[in-house]
Amino acid sequence: MGQRYPALNDGHVRFIEEQHLFFVATAMADGRVNLSPKGMDALRVLSPERVLWLNVTGSGNETATHLQHNPRMTLMFCAFAGKPLILRLYGQARAIHQGDAEWEALAAFLPALPGARQLFDLTVELVQSSCGMSVPFMDYQGEREQLNDWAKAKGPEGIRQYWQDRNQTSLDGVASGIVEKSRQQR
Repeated sequence: MGQRYPALNDGHVRFIEEQHLFFVATAMADGRVNLSPKGMDALRVLSPERVLWLNVTGSGNETATHLQHNPRMTLMFCAFAGKPLILRLYGQARAIHQGDAEWEALAAFLPALPGARQLFDLTVELVQSSCGMSVPFMDYQGEREQLNDWAKAKGPEGIRQYWQDRNQTSLDGVASGIVEKSRQQR
């Protein structure tokens, strides 16, 4: 049933490209484990050992905060249609903020989404597949536009103020550094 691979193969990449949803998990040595659903066509496989995804502004900033203290990340993809499959990518990740030198070059791989907050660059160390036979069938109806609409209405300055007001600490009270790390250096 389950198999392990040192990197992504062509079949894995095709499966990932077909998914509308993935999950990301991170944790520090102490505190809460964060598990978040992600969508919005915001993930790209750059190579068999490298995955990049764009994180947009939300109510928390757990993933970036956790990576400052422990770079482990797991991405999980599930087949909600067709042949059953669960695919997990385990590896080391880093957050890239808008003020970082690599932002422009890496952001070019992804759609420009309002409220863009960080890019996450995952170096894949292990790929694991499992059967997924208990995952229910679900019909994809489309993307939700509320978050994009909210970010557009806020505008860039409003988003930065939101980071200041709501994204500076994790659920465990750990500083995220979002305001300092995202300053434009242009």
